[in-house]
Amino acid sequence: MKRLKLWKVGYEMMGKGGLKMLLLGVFLAGVAACHSQNQSAGEEQAAKADSAAHCVAKGMPSRSAAVRQAASVTASGENSTDEMAWIPGGSFQMGSDEFPDSRPLHSVKVDGFWMDKHEVTNAEFARFVAATKYVTVAERPLNPKDYPGVPADKLVPGSAVFTPPAQKVSLENPLVWWQYVAGASWKHPAGPQSNLQGRENQPVVHVCYEDAAAYAKWAGKRLPTEAEWEFAAQGGKGNRKYYWGDELKPAGQWIANIYQGNFPNQNTTEDGFAGVAPVRSFPANPYGLYDMDGNVWEWCQDLYRPDYYRNSPKENPKGPTDSYDPDEPGAVKYVQRGGSFLCSDQYCIRYKAGSRGKGEVSSGSDNLGFRCVRDK
Repeated sequence: MKRLKLWKVGYEMMGKGGLKMLLLGVFLAGVAACHSQNQSAGEEQAAKADSAAHCVAKGMPSRSAAVRQAASVTASGENSTDEMAWIPGGSFQMGSDEFPDSRPLHSVKVDGFWMDKHEVTNAEFARFVAATKYVTVAERPLNPKDYPGVPADKLVPGSAVFTPPAQKVSLENPLVWWQYVAGASWKHPAGPQSNLQGRENQPVVHVCYEDAAAYAKWAGKRLPTEAEWEFAAQGGKGNRKYYWGDELKPAGQWIANIYQGNFPNQNTTEDGFAGVAPVRSFPANPYGLYDMDGNVWEWCQDLYRPDYYRNSPKENPKGPTDSYDPDEPGAVKYVQRGGSFLCSDQYCIRYKAGSRGKGEVSSGSDNLGFRCVRDK
């Protein structure tokens, strides 16, 4: 199975002091799980030898075998730092003792760099697509040969969309509020009947790591390292409970787009938004950066390992050389930062300072985007 149409969208946290990776296993109607039960011994050995075909999470196949190679993208030649902020670099305390994979709190130094003031918007991504004819992973057709036993008419491109239930539900099963929507993509964020009209200034979503890296290359930029991202998010103010300070609502005001109310069925929208907010909707941090908390998760260039901080370099760390997640061994994952509009103290608190997210390399959803950086 070279490309498995399975979105994993929520690495939301719950449980006693631990990180729980919740996999959204949405098989297009009637899709079976792995076929290992019907394999002969020889076939099983062959499957084990193929790192792109393995079963995880109660038989749900991983999407780590999705198409990885980006369309041929060359830099646009632009070197402008318009809409970027200069981050001076320096030493800071990275991580958080509140989360197992963010320990230990440790000293890190990063060099100065330019960073996008806000997440890449739909309008910006549209210019990239117009210039390169790039097709995102969520839009690419699926090859029936990669899905033995699955009817071809079920193999349609799409992505995961947050679909809140009408009543209170258990938080144990994310399938209750996530739905695989055929035709959902960056230009159809809520499904095929939706479009970008009125959403031009919102962060682009439904982009996987490959898509974000391709855009960054075209723009003459790159994705930030995890250390650069956290240093920039702190805004020169040091390690605090939230990136903006120690109070959730300074002066009684919400200053980040997260979830208020009873998750996932009753969003009170006290912050003014039920979903993604346009960029610049909330105050910038001292470096002039917007939405470093909430709104959409942001891809970083670092591979993910929960134990990386134990031995990471003290200067300009760039992440481990390999990826490992004990919740899903074998899947290639990258770090995501900042939380999203779905973060809630009832369910996901990873919008807090120093916390980390993670995402399988070819995964996307309607609460996942990115921003870029450029070296001096």
